Amino acid sequence: MTHTDICIIGAGSGGLSVAAGAAQMGARVVLIEGAAMGGDCLNHGCVPSKALLAMAARGADYRAAMDHVAATIAAIAPMDSQARFEGFGVTVLRGWARFTGPRQVVVADQTVSARRFVIATGSRPVIPPIPGLADLPYLTNETLFDLRDRPEHLIILGAGPIGLEMAQAHVRLGARVTVVDAGPAMGREDPDAAAVVLTALRAEGVVIRDNTGVTEASGRAGAITLVTAAGPVTGTHLLVATGRRAALADLGLDAAGVGFTPQGVTVDARLRSRSNRRVFAVGDAAGQGQFTHLAGYHAGVVVRQAVLGLRATTRADHIPRATYTSPELAHVGLLESDARAAHGGALTVLTLPMTASDRAEAEGNTTGFVKVMVARGRPVGATIVGPQAGDQIQFWALALAARLKMSALASVVLPYPTRAEVNKRAVSAYFAPRLFDSPMVKRVVRAVQRWMP
Repeated sequence: MTHTDICIIGAGSGGLSVAAGAAQMGARVVLIEGAAMGGDCLNHGCVPSKALLAMAARGADYRAAMDHVAATIAAIAPMDSQARFEGFGVTVLRGWARFTGPRQVVVADQTVSARRFVIATGSRPVIPPIPGLADLPYLTNETLFDLRDRPEHLIILGAGPIGLEMAQAHVRLGARVTVVDAGPAMGREDPDAAAVVLTALRAEGVVIRDNTGVTEASGRAGAITLVTAAGPVTGTHLLVATGRRAALADLGLDAAGVGFTPQGVTVDARLRSRSNRRVFAVGDAAGQGQFTHLAGYHAGVVVRQAVLGLRATTRADHIPRATYTSPELAHVGLLESDARAAHGGALTVLTLPMTASDRAEAEGNTTGFVKVMVARGRPVGATIVGPQAGDQIQFWALALAARLKMSALASVVLPYPTRAEVNKRAVSAYFAPRLFDSPMVKRVVRAVQRWMP
């Protein structure tokens, strides 16, 4: 029996962040991981996908691109390694954890009791119940990066961020690519921004068949067919990218009295289980979104409570997201449609094309735009589509996180010429009609000019 202050199940982004913070502040920490340290982000998600996109943009050979993916993972892995966390004083146990009661888990031949538990088990790919699909040699993001030979024709089931990023990467690496989705491609994004991305992908040769349901799958390795209402789609490889579900199976949550759904552990605003107050959940396991940066944010909320004894709650309105296609699409806060529903006539929508950026003109790439939703003087949402949108959205992510007014943003000075400057121009566009089209302002200015010495 091992007794500890905090027992963390899962060594992905959220679990590692909790472990590092808690241990370095003096708490006794046990960290349990049954698979590779670093979780999905390092081994199957953010890191390998962005490494592949980078090599695809350079026109690399497929095998060389995948070798670069492996090398990138290896270069980052020491930061997430067992040895590093043991250096912080964390007890790392390798194996699959299972609750045997409200205050203890077993892993291999060991039992761990703890004052607090953190479930940070991430998520797994969802495989849709399409007849015949389970019998095919399909790929997911967990197996895609093991390939070394370029697919001749890659079919991708799912037109979300993972599907479209991998579609563009593979078409740039010389594969034929067809994307199929039962719903609209990039359906959760601003339609105008999504259209810019989809137009660019189609121009590069990606075939996108959205709003096209799949009724059957058949074939074998090297010859796979999806039957759809619009006709069959046949290729050599199939990547299933239809979403992810919290990885909670076999954890014994019932024995711990922890309520959960397929989306994740049922938690309150403090990320505590509603039915077992000693258990927290972070990241994908909390069912509030599937982003590495969200898991890191959750970790901070949990550390403040479980380690420091402070009250802390989560917010969702300031969490950004990005799709790293070319052009990129990034968003934070409310979409335009949601902002109109929430704020009605109090809403102002500002849209500036990238032609408003002198840097974009200088680089010869003015694709995209910035759209900002403002209500009662504060930004409530922003969408950016164009080069480096994922970096540019930080301007608005900070504004929403700090609940800044547009007047505060007007005082920001950005270096010229940069693409980020278009965000400041959006702020100026908000104030322009209030300053330049106001009869009252003109009367005040005339009076000042008459009487000012």
